[in-house]
Amino acid sequence: MKLGINLLCLTDFVTEAHLPAIRQIKALGYDGVEVPVLSGEPSHYAWLAKELDAIGLERCTTSIVPSPDASPISEDRDNRARGRKHLDWALDCAIALGAQSVGGPIHAPIGHFTGSGPTESELSYGAEAHRALATRAEANGIYLSLEHLNRFETYFLNTTTQCRDYARRVDHPACRIMYDTFHANIEDRNQVAAYETVAPHVGIVHISENDRGIPGRGHIDFLSIMQAVRRSGYDGWVTLEAFGAGLPAIAAATRVWRPLFPDYDTLFSESADFIRSTWDAAGKEIAA
Repeated sequence: MKLGINLLCLTDFVTEAHLPAIRQIKALGYDGVEVPVLSGEPSHYAWLAKELDAIGLERCTTSIVPSPDASPISEDRDNRARGRKHLDWALDCAIALGAQSVGGPIHAPIGHFTGSGPTESELSYGAEAHRALATRAEANGIYLSLEHLNRFETYFLNTTTQCRDYARRVDHPACRIMYDTFHANIEDRNQVAAYETVAPHVGIVHISENDRGIPGRGHIDFLSIMQAVRRSGYDGWVTLEAFGAGLPAIAAATRVWRPLFPDYDTLFSESADFIRSTWDAAGKEIAA
């Protein structure tokens, strides 16, 4: 297992000002970071790659989000073309960053709804776009990590069954799934069964508490989930995702209006200890 952290808890655009906190992340034993790619140019991410190399942190994945006027699943041809161009830009940034994956809700805008579930044409448009992106990603040693989101953030991929079926529709070895415990806690009745549904396709596991705060302080049964993950043979990135109210744009997207952790020191250290100890405990339970 490699321990990662989504830097969206810090910022939506990583600059030199964030490097001291990132050095602290490394000192606490994290192996890599998930980098938000919401703006900027590939040259910025090439600079960041050098800084992270110097610190000693891998880039497990990037976080990207389409917008309503640049959506790969839009019924409008021009909008759809802008969505695919946005995906190509995000992949360019990931390549410059040296990321192992392009992840997150790369399928549909957050907070945008049509009043119904995904149509057959939307699913078809999305699969076509992601198959093309996966082909280009694979040629650069990168894979996709599609993240299922809850019904309050998107209408496109909510349950793990929907995400599995969509990955099968894309039908490309570089198209994988980002399993997220927060979203599955809302949309799936049983997280062990939910994980087992997507296990053959999982590329990254997101550890996120039911309130988006520090894992272990809420009600999600992480030990059972970790046991399911370890039974599946997965031994890749297990990445912390937590949010606070300090970043207005992220708070608006995630609907987080209150502090969910006392400070970054506590978030970083307590989460690292909890994830590693739970992973180890899950292994011992299985061995027993």
